Amino acid sequence: MRIVPVIDLMDGHVVRARHGDRASYRPIETPLARGSAPEDVAAGLLALHPFRTLYVADLDGILRGARADAVIDRLVARFPDVVFWVDNGLADGAALAAWADAHGARPIVGTESQTSAAALVAAGPAAVLSIDFKGEAYAGPEEILADAGCWPDDVVVMTLGRVGGRAGPDFARLAAIAGRAGPGRRVHAAGGVRGADDLAALAEAGIAGALVATALHDGTLDTAALARFADGR
Repeated sequence: MRIVPVIDLMDGHVVRARHGDRASYRPIETPLARGSAPEDVAAGLLALHPFRTLYVADLDGILRGARADAVIDRLVARFPDVVFWVDNGLADGAALAAWADAHGARPIVGTESQTSAAALVAAGPAAVLSIDFKGEAYAGPEEILADAGCWPDDVVVMTLGRVGGRAGPDFARLAAIAGRAGPGRRVHAAGGVRGADDLAALAEAGIAGALVATALHDGTLDTAALARFADGR
């Protein structure tokens, strides 16, 4: 299983995400780093386990269009063996492709930031699709949700209401999306992963990966569990 740590960026800090209530996010306090500087938190995560992929939610870009490109550049330069998936709110296919080329990261097409499927189609196979849900409601253009044919190989099911909580993954929603994605696509769970039991259940359900944050910082996903489940991607 691909296990992908999440770094939520806001105002130059890594913040602690709670239930998608972005107005309440504050700089993270974690035993993995001395402070909330992005490079320090990333280094702490990679000391815990040699992850090959990190997910960065650039909340300033998503919420205000003020992208943290300089932070991304520093992360990419410091950790050249890591593939960074970055959601920064871009909603134009050409801009997404150009941004990826300029910054050496894989762009996330988050449905909450889109007005149509055009950017997703134009971004091509290098993009990662994040199908975003706020509460029970899908956030994004219906045409993306309805047409699995336009989805790239990597798909994230982002359940924002479960982020930072202990409700567990939304298995029913994940099963529905995975069933529509079909063979050849990798579906990743985001939101609610509590520990090794959830990873085992996700793997049993055929989910290819999981985005995690709180369980890593709180220690409920320890090095033994990571070594057991992570496949090195």
